[in-house]
Amino acid sequence: TNKYVHTPQGIFELKYFFNAGISRSNGEELASEAVKTKIKQLIDNEEPSRPFSDQKLVELLKQDGIDIARRTVAKYREQLGILSSSKRRRLF
Repeated sequence: TNKYVHTPQGIFELKYFFNAGISRSNGEELASEAVKTKIKQLIDNEEPSRPFSDQKLVELLKQDGIDIARRTVAKYREQLGILSSSKRRRLF
């Protein structure tokens, strides 16, 4: 809510210092870094000839109780430096 902190390195919005959270279906909050780790694990264990689409990752995460939008999965995947499923398939 537009709160700022003055530090020796400059002025920062307070939310800069905290991870954004993702809500689980049971109401728990999960740090975005934990979701990124889960996405990476799913992709690391996928069959190389049939990589998971972002929508499939959403469905797999939902099975673990993590409700997340496809575009958020795509954003996290890109932040992790992981290519889209079609590009990962071409590399196989």
